[in-house]
Amino acid sequence: MPAQMLHATCVDFQSKGVLITGRSGKGKSALALQLMAYGAVLVSDDQTEVSAKDGKVCARAPRPTHGMIEVRGIGLLNAQALTSSTVELVVDLDQLETERLPHLHGTDVCGLTLPCLYYFDAPHFPAGILQYLKAGRREPHD
Repeated sequence: MPAQMLHATCVDFQSKGVLITGRSGKGKSALALQLMAYGAVLVSDDQTEVSAKDGKVCARAPRPTHGMIEVRGIGLLNAQALTSSTVELVVDLDQLETERLPHLHGTDVCGLTLPCLYYFDAPHFPAGILQYLKAGRREPHD
């Protein structure tokens, strides 16, 4: 499958990519900035090129925007950035999580199904994403 350009932001934490999707103004850059404050590294902001190879999804920034992140009210900021990352998790800001202990969702990226978290409006959400990447999660009992 050829590479696709997505309206998405990507950060990397401990060699695991987080692809943040959502409509314009939903907070993709803001969430990325919070994750970066906890130690994640920027891959791409707002536009992300994704491609599938060997059963994995790779994300990278288009050349003109590499190393930049938009922060509303401040401007375009320079940031340490990786050239690419293997996406391990998608965070969909257009979907609101309503369950206390939700089942893990999945979403299609380049023909592959990746684990997906829906947005949960709470201060711990960014820290929870990073803990998920560090140690995984357990499925709630049915």
